[in-house]
Amino acid sequence: MRIGIIGAGMAGLSCAQALRDQGHHPVLFDKGRGPGGRMSTRRIDTPLDEAAFDHGAQYLTARDPAFVAQVDRWAQAGHVARWSPAGPDAWVGTPAMNAPVRAMAGDLDVRWSTVIDSVSHDGEWRIGDERFDAAIVAVPAEQVAPLIAAHDGALADAARSAVSDPCWTVMAAFDGPVSLACDRVTDLGAIGSAVRNSAKPGRTGPEAWVLQASADWSRAHLEDTPEMVEQALLAAFADHIGVVSPAIIATSAHRWRYAKTNALDRGAFWNADIQLGACGDWLLGPRIEAAWLSGHRLASLVGRTVSTAAEGRR
Repeated sequence: MRIGIIGAGMAGLSCAQALRDQGHHPVLFDKGRGPGGRMSTRRIDTPLDEAAFDHGAQYLTARDPAFVAQVDRWAQAGHVARWSPAGPDAWVGTPAMNAPVRAMAGDLDVRWSTVIDSVSHDGEWRIGDERFDAAIVAVPAEQVAPLIAAHDGALADAARSAVSDPCWTVMAAFDGPVSLACDRVTDLGAIGSAVRNSAKPGRTGPEAWVLQASADWSRAHLEDTPEMVEQALLAAFADHIGVVSPAIIATSAHRWRYAKTNALDRGAFWNADIQLGACGDWLLGPRIEAAWLSGHRLASLVGRTVSTAAEGRR
């Protein structure tokens, strides 16, 4: 089948790879300019060279045997490395968090910078200007219902019930080392997590920190300006350091409206009658591993449907 997939994050790419391995022809559409999604890396010029910030997911873990095997393959290819500050089973992309998704997207047909805000179905699926035998949505839960409500009410209702927590993120580069012994600290009041990004494996550039606000703080300050958020989180970080910090040479703030999902533990969704599917961490769990597994599980559902249909034609 020719299958259109909306969303080229971890879930969409994982599903596309598995579908391609089955002999299908997936085409992905993503509004981003390149690979990353919630595994994105932001690069900012500073007087001390370019600073890099993993401003979405800070690390990934691998526990399911299938995903452990995938992470081992990424490690052998140099796309990930272990990162002990987050625990013995934590990994980060190298040289940036988006390295695994960049590698996955490299051998797939992905249409970047393409916004899809509606789809139609008349026996075939129309996505943008193209027609497909099947359609898959691999976007955050809040973006699923507007796309498919007219075609599958049950899937739309399920997506509406999976509410995500927001997260304000502040990126800050300094002209010298911040006086903290740890490269990762958590639960600092307004700050849920503070990570010395420049200390991760494969990183270069000046001292760079990623400050991610707690879900409660982010929700309470969701409509604040980036400048207000920067001021608040940098002040909270300074209070924690307790000494005069090095000079800040660059800052930026990013608001993730859909940062961490409250998952439904359904794995994946597939409506064989109209050839419509959905995958993503919102269907399984709020982890990169869960997004990858959800994509693979959806591909398995599609494969079983195709096999059953083929048997019926014999």
